[in-house]
Amino acid sequence: MKNKVYLIVCLLLCFEGFQSFKTTATVSPVLSCKEIVMKMIKAINDVDRLKYSLKITERTNGKFNHFSSSVKLNKVPRKLYLTTNGIEVLWIQGTNKGQALVKPNSFPYVNLNLDPMGSLMREGQHHTINEMGFDYFGNIIVYNVLKAGAEFDKFFKLETEETLNGRACYKFTIDNPDFKFVDYTVAKGESVVTIARKLHVAEQMILENNKKIDDYKDVKAGQVIKVPNSYAKHVVIYLDKENFLPVGSRIHDQNGLFEQYDYLNLQLNPIFEDAEFTKKFPGYGF
Repeated sequence: MKNKVYLIVCLLLCFEGFQSFKTTATVSPVLSCKEIVMKMIKAINDVDRLKYSLKITERTNGKFNHFSSSVKLNKVPRKLYLTTNGIEVLWIQGTNKGQALVKPNSFPYVNLNLDPMGSLMREGQHHTINEMGFDYFGNIIVYNVLKAGAEFDKFFKLETEETLNGRACYKFTIDNPDFKFVDYTVAKGESVVTIARKLHVAEQMILENNKKIDDYKDVKAGQVIKVPNSYAKHVVIYLDKENFLPVGSRIHDQNGLFEQYDYLNLQLNPIFEDAEFTKKFPGYGF
């Protein structure tokens, strides 16, 4: 399904891109915002493996939390190893009953098998390990491109080029001036997470704006809750001019900065040893 969505967007945009390139074949083309976004979508879809460091700033209940992670990611099959604030996490698709192997940096100081979607693993965080990499972010952008349709230029704007985290970047913004919270009636079997995925919004934003909801499963059929009508009010994206992958993003809601991500030391499609996704790999602490 993800590849089909990417293909739809590329087909929608490729004719305009061809028109721009065909008259400037002998000189470096000046890319439009739409062409840059298209290239980003394709670059994200083409990634097979990633290794990077990630700096995270997230606002939760009015306070900012800061994390730093080192990540190794293989997309198919999905394999993930990361360290964050002294905690190690190993997750491999189709193994360990879907649970992540976690070595905590505090009591009980023994390896734990935890649900990636459970409250222990996502406490104080906007996202789970399932959103590591660029695909989740890419799907949000694809959804907004399709939603904007012919009014793309009303919402997406190319800003001046900047250098971020040592990389020359294209900078573009996405503005939703009509950003607001609207009523949503929970259907049978839905949770805050499934609702957020369906609407392409942040589940943390839903949780914080519905004070009677205690956790991501605390909703029931027929309940009316408030949900944002888009992922954010204002988004700033920095794209590496060389590989068209995100270097940084700043996400704002009605109260200001909601979350910020900075990608550093990105290695694109590195070769991983099979042992790097096992707990016995040298240097791991499991």
